[in-house]
Amino acid sequence: MRTNRSGGFAIVLIVLGALILLGKLTPLLGSLFGLLFAVAMVALGYYGIRRGNAFFGWIVLFFGIISLISKLAWLIVPAIGIGLIVYGVYSISGRRRGY
Repeated sequence: MRTNRSGGFAIVLIVLGALILLGKLTPLLGSLFGLLFAVAMVALGYYGIRRGNAFFGWIVLFFGIISLISKLAWLIVPAIGIGLIVYGVYSISGRRRGY
């Protein structure tokens, strides 16, 4: 019995599986594929929400965002620190001018 559904979702699953295997089998490219996998989860979650499957879309999007934050923590944490320093300097210089 044939269905009229396209094989797009199956292709996405195959590509994600290949990315996972490449990430586990290649130690030098593992971090790159891990980042790619997190971005793919965010994209699939968004796609799932837009296509009407909101429950699973939100779950995949949530895990994708958490994974992406953990992969980019080395970049996010220093950016937050720099932002706090800039805000503190701006606050101090603003008080001296009487604002």
